[in-house]
Amino acid sequence: MTAVTVISFRFRIQRVWRAGSSGRSTDLFRRRSCWRPSSRSKKARSFAGISKCSALWPRADAVRVGLNATCFNERPSGANQRFAGIYGALIARCPDIEFVIFEPADCRVAQWFGDAPNVTVRRTPMPSTGRIRRALGGLAYWRRALAKEKLDLFETFHLPLLRAPRCPTILTVHDARPILRDVPLVKRLLYGRILSTGLRRADHVITVSETMRQEILGIESRASVSAIYNGIDPKPFERIDVAEAEATRARLHLPSRFVLAVGHLEGRKNYPRLVEAIARLRAAGEDIALVIVGNEGGDGAAIADQIRNLHLQDHVRLLQGVSHAELTHIYALAALVAFPSTYEGFGIPILEAMAARRPLVVSGTPVFRELTEGRGIYFPPDDVDAMAAAISGVLSSAERQQALIDYGERRIQDFRFPALAEQVEQAYRALA
Repeated sequence: MTAVTVISFRFRIQRVWRAGSSGRSTDLFRRRSCWRPSSRSKKARSFAGISKCSALWPRADAVRVGLNATCFNERPSGANQRFAGIYGALIARCPDIEFVIFEPADCRVAQWFGDAPNVTVRRTPMPSTGRIRRALGGLAYWRRALAKEKLDLFETFHLPLLRAPRCPTILTVHDARPILRDVPLVKRLLYGRILSTGLRRADHVITVSETMRQEILGIESRASVSAIYNGIDPKPFERIDVAEAEATRARLHLPSRFVLAVGHLEGRKNYPRLVEAIARLRAAGEDIALVIVGNEGGDGAAIADQIRNLHLQDHVRLLQGVSHAELTHIYALAALVAFPSTYEGFGIPILEAMAARRPLVVSGTPVFRELTEGRGIYFPPDDVDAMAAAISGVLSSAERQQALIDYGERRIQDFRFPALAEQVEQAYRALA
């Protein structure tokens, strides 16, 4: 399946003429469809043809794109990695586009892109954390700021939706976890309303997988949605110094043979069941340990309790505050990577395991099957025995390990930042 899937851009976009004061508007698209089905898949849709459509309204001046980056900070996350990687490549490949980056008060986001000449920075009073504080802080700011900038396109990366008044607005959505059944009812209903309203009011929605695209359409069938994958720079995982990796093992007290799991300590990551699977493997005579790398996400205490209850303190390590360099070493040292989540919009550790040439076992959630094209080793996320069997089956078979590594090495080529940035550019040029 192609990494990009699009619903029709057949919506009317009104623009106020900058010249003069008549306030008249013009319909740039005239309900024109700028997409056609990709020849690679009957189900998939690609942006083929959009670049030709963009030539229909040539611009003498530079296009100005605003990026609402007020939700980003230095805390490691898939959203941060996507923004820095894809949009860094986008800024580099589009010198004719002027990017106006709206930063939060507590993080210099634009520094992630170096001294790019086509980047303008706007420091805002909004903090990067707390939806309510960010929304309240922006009440007085955004109307004045957006009117002053005179943007051609505006992309925002969080909810509630901030819609630009005089240009198309794109909303990027990573997942819909606040409306899952285990979320308290009041919060679930409130976020559900905020999400559906944002999906309906955005001129276009970009999400991170075909699985999420279908989930979004289930929430708001009228939304215009495209899927553009998250990406990865595989180079740091390819340039591992063995001596440095072993130094990391000694410094972090890593076991000699371990399964690795990466992700914040949240309930949906399903770590207690993974800990139990390791306990059953050890009880069956398997000499294997577990290393979990992730910052606190609300479930750390429950995981620690599970480790104590199963008497695995010497065989399970919880690591927080790990640097990216250390993480690449830990991947290189792992015997296997496990990703047992019950829900994800994407799954960055899948890409990291592929880039590190590590065998991988994952839960059978739809997005994991999508990212691995049905060629992985899967287990039901609620079945501890199946999880343990999947881990054991790969650890005991050098042939199976190599097959997974070889597949990952080929598949990772579909997630390189420059190619994904091109897909975002096509979406921009179709709208601006």
